[in-house]
Amino acid sequence: MSDTPAEEGLPPLRPDAVVVEGQTKRGKGCRIVDNTASVEVAELEGLLQDLIAQDLFQPLGLSSAGGSSIRIGAPQSGHIQLGESLYRLIIIDHEARLEPF
Repeated sequence: MSDTPAEEGLPPLRPDAVVVEGQTKRGKGCRIVDNTASVEVAELEGLLQDLIAQDLFQPLGLSSAGGSSIRIGAPQSGHIQLGESLYRLIIIDHEARLEPF
């Protein structure tokens, strides 16, 4: 799978990255990728369902702070704590990715 423009600049996927797949409310495929390979599958499944419930899997238009243009499909990122560990969460269209913080 080749990188889309939105994925450029992200760390490459580890060979042992854990992938859990699902479907959005609209029936499109989506997935969560644990690029740390440290989160239990059951916890990833729960997080994926939470993200689906929040309707976060879709190309969103974002503008840079103060910018006058909107970039469709720009990655959203934030931080999430799972157990005692903190991760970077990046959402790109129909994929959520956990990266080390």
